Amino acid sequence: MADRDEILSSRVVIPDNVVLRAFEAETLLLNLDTGTYHGLNQTGARMLDLLRETDGDVGRSLETLSQEYDMPQDELAEDLVRLCRELVDRGLLELVPR
Repeated sequence: MADRDEILSSRVVIPDNVVLRAFEAETLLLNLDTGTYHGLNQTGARMLDLLRETDGDVGRSLETLSQEYDMPQDELAEDLVRLCRELVDRGLLELVPR
C-alpha cells in the first residue's frame, strides 16, 4: 500500500475497464471486469473531477482543493489520500509514480 507522500507525489489514472457516471446526488465508478463499484458524495466527486482536470496530478489537485475550500492542505491531504487509496485498492484508479 502506498504511503501518503508517495500518493501525493504521484498521478492517478482511471483504467480503461472502469466507467464513471455522474448523477445528481452522487458519482459512481464501476470496474467492468470485477463488478466492484464505489459511490462518491459531492466532495469526493469534486476531488475526482480535479484529479481528472489535472491529468491525475494528486499534488496539484490538493492545491486547488485547498484554495476552493479555503482549508490548509494538511487537513485536506488526509481525505484526498484516503480517497485515492480506497479507489486504488478497489481497482478503480491506478497509481502512476512520477
